[in-house]
Amino acid sequence: MSKLTLGSYPHMLGFEQLERLLERSAKSGNEGYPPYNIEQTSDFSYRITLAVAGFAEKDLAITIEDRQLVIRGRQGEDSEGRVFLHRGIAARQFQRMFVLADGVEVGDAIMENGLLHVDLTRSRPETVVQTINIRKSE
Repeated sequence: MSKLTLGSYPHMLGFEQLERLLERSAKSGNEGYPPYNIEQTSDFSYRITLAVAGFAEKDLAITIEDRQLVIRGRQGEDSEGRVFLHRGIAARQFQRMFVLADGVEVGDAIMENGLLHVDLTRSRPETVVQTINIRKSE
C-alpha cells in the first residue's frame, strides 16, 4: 500500500511545503502541559491562551521560528532553603509550537491571572484575476 501524499493529486501543484508543514506539526508532540485554548475572535483573528500559573513574564519567551510560533517557559529555581512536605505544583519547563499559515501575524501577548494570551491576525486574502496571453509558436 502506498502513502497518500499531496503529490498524488496531479491538479494540485506547488503544495510540497504544505505537506512538510503537516508532517512537522504531527511530530511536534501531543504533550498536555501546559493546557491551552485556541479561539477565533473574529473572521480574521485568533487568540491562543496558555495556562501558565506560577510563571512570571520573565520566565516566558515567545518567538517565531520558520513560520512556527514557539512559546517556551522556564522557571528559575527558587526552592533554596525551602522544605516542601508536598510539591504538587509543576515547576517544569515547557515548549509549545504552533505552525502559522502565510499571512498570519503575531500581535500582542498579555499575561492575565495566570493565563498567557497571544493574539494572531490573518490578512484578508486578495482576489487576483490574471489573464495570460497566448503566443503563437514560431
